[in-house]
Amino acid sequence: MYCSAGAVTKRVRSHMTDKMYSLMKLPRTILGYCYATFPFVVVLVCTHSAWGGADERLDISAKKPGHATLISLQGEITDVMVDSLRRRINEAQQNGASTIIFDMDTPGGLVSSSIAIGDMIRNLTDIKTVAWVNPNAHSGGSIVAVACDEIVMARSSRMGDSQVVTVGGAIPKDMQAKAYTPVLADFRASARLNGYSQVLSEAFVLPDREVWWIEHKLTGDRKFVFAEDKIKLVGGEASPRSTKTDDDSDGDEDDAGKGKDKPKPATTPKPPSSPDDYGWQLVETYYDAVMETDVDTIQPVVRNDQLLEMAAGEAQAYGFSKGVVANEKELRARYGITDLSRLAPSWSEALAYWLTSMYVRGFLMVIIMLGAYVEFHTPGVGVPGLVALICLGVFVGAPYAAGLANIWEIIFIGAGIILMALEIFVIPGFGVAGILGVFMLIAGLLFTFVPDEPGRLIPLYIPELPSTMKWLSRGIITMVTSMIASLIGMVILQKYLPRMPLFNRLIPNNPMPSEVQVQDAYRGAARVGDIGMAESPLRPAGKARFGGMVVDVVAQGEFVESNTKVQVIERRGNHVVVQPIDDSQA
Repeated sequence: MYCSAGAVTKRVRSHMTDKMYSLMKLPRTILGYCYATFPFVVVLVCTHSAWGGADERLDISAKKPGHATLISLQGEITDVMVDSLRRRINEAQQNGASTIIFDMDTPGGLVSSSIAIGDMIRNLTDIKTVAWVNPNAHSGGSIVAVACDEIVMARSSRMGDSQVVTVGGAIPKDMQAKAYTPVLADFRASARLNGYSQVLSEAFVLPDREVWWIEHKLTGDRKFVFAEDKIKLVGGEASPRSTKTDDDSDGDEDDAGKGKDKPKPATTPKPPSSPDDYGWQLVETYYDAVMETDVDTIQPVVRNDQLLEMAAGEAQAYGFSKGVVANEKELRARYGITDLSRLAPSWSEALAYWLTSMYVRGFLMVIIMLGAYVEFHTPGVGVPGLVALICLGVFVGAPYAAGLANIWEIIFIGAGIILMALEIFVIPGFGVAGILGVFMLIAGLLFTFVPDEPGRLIPLYIPELPSTMKWLSRGIITMVTSMIASLIGMVILQKYLPRMPLFNRLIPNNPMPSEVQVQDAYRGAARVGDIGMAESPLRPAGKARFGGMVVDVVAQGEFVESNTKVQVIERRGNHVVVQPIDDSQA
C-alpha cells in the first residue's frame, strides 16, 4: 500500500515497528552500505587529495626552448577550475615548458576564483604566459586574460564587460565599495605589470567611467583619459549620456537652434581661443588588424553608461592584444613553438565539475527525496534507502571536493539527520528536535551551493558579495525546483509504479496480516473449545495438557486444582484462557 505525500509523517510512525525490527540486521545492512558507497568515497577522497596536493610546487625541469603547453580554460570559472589550472600549470613546469598558453572561452564566474587564477598567473615569473581569447573572455575571463604576459585573440572574438553584479542586477550603492575594490585592484595590478592602460582597465568594471582617446599633435603619442582630463587637454564638454562620434571643440554649438536642450556638464571650463592652443587632440582613426585598414574612431571610446567591451581589432589598437591568431598553426609560428602539448582537465576534475552543476545536483536531490519517500513506505531497509544514501553522499561530497562546501555543512547535515531520527524513533510527538533537525538539514544542503567569502569564520552566514549571492540564489532555485519535482514524483509512485511487475520485485508491497501472523507455538493444540487436563494448580496461571502437548494456560474466575478437566474459552496468540468443566459437560 502507498499513501500520498502529505501523509508521510503519519505513515512513518506506523512503520516504526518494521524499521526497528530491521535495526536487528544493522551490522549486515551497514556493511552493505559501506560496500556500496566505498567507490564514491574513494573517488572523492582521491580527487580532493590530488587537488590539495597541487598546492605543493614539485621539482621543475629545465626550460626547453620552443616547448609550449596549451591549457584549455573553458566554461564557468569556479574553485574547481582554480585547482585544475594549478595542477596543470605545475605539470607544464615539470615538463619544462617555456611558454604556457591559455586557450580561453569563458563567460566568467566567481570573482574570488577569477582573482585567484590571476594571482597564480602573475606569480609565474619564470615562464611566459599568453592568453589566447578563442573566442570569448568575458567578466572574470578578462581578469585572467590581462594577468597574462600577452593577449592574442581569434579573428572573431571579444573580451571585457567585467562589472560585478548580484542576482538582482546592479550592486546596491552601500555594497559597491566592497564589491568593486578587489576587482579594480586586480585590474590595476595587471595593468601596471603588463603595460596596459589603467584608465581602460577601470572601464572594464565601472559603468560610469567615460573614456576618451587622445593623441599629441607633435609627438603622436596616444593615451586614454577620463572626461575631466579630456576637457582640460582638448577642450569641449562631456555629456552625461554622450552618443556623439566626435567632439565639437570649436565652440560652434552656440549657433541658434543648437545645444539649447543639451544637458549641462558638471564643470564647463572656459573654451580656448582656438583648438591650436592645445597640444592634444582626439584620435580620429586607428588601424584595425582584423579588417587590415584604418577605421574611424568612435568617441568617447567608452561612454559613461556602458562597460568596455573590445573586439579583436579594437583590443589590438587599444594596446591589450598583441595580435590576431586564428588557429594553432599561427600560434606556433608567432611564438616559434616546435613542441606544443595540450593539457585538458582530468577525468576526476571533469566529473567534479559535472557533479557540481545546477542540473545534476537538482536531479540528485529529487532522487534523495523520492528514495526516502519509498523507503518510509516499505518495510525493512531496502534498495530505495541505499540509493538515497548514495545520492546524498555524492550531493555533499562533490562540492566538498570541489571547494564549494566545507566541513561545517557536512556537520549540519549529519546533525539534522540525527535529530530527525531521534524525533521519529525515540522522542514522542513532533517538537523542538524535529524542527531543529529539519532546519539544520535544509541549511546544510543549501550552503553546499555557496562558496566561502574571504575572512569568514562562522559556519553559516548571510552572503554579502555578489558572487556568493548568485550561488545562494542557484541553491534556492535548485532545491525549490527539486522539491516540486519530488512531489510530482511521489504522486506518480503512488498511482502507477506499484502496479509494475519489475518495481514490485524490487520493492514488495506491505505484507498482509496473515503473512506476518506469529507462528503457533502449540502446533494446533489448545484451540477454542478443546478439552484438556490441568497438569498443575492454576492460580490462575499454570499448565494444562491437551493431547500430547503441555500448554501454559490461565484460569478464568476461580483457581483450578490439578487433574481437573479444563476447556479453552479464549485464545489470543499464545495466550490461552481456560475454565474448569465437569464430566457431564465433557
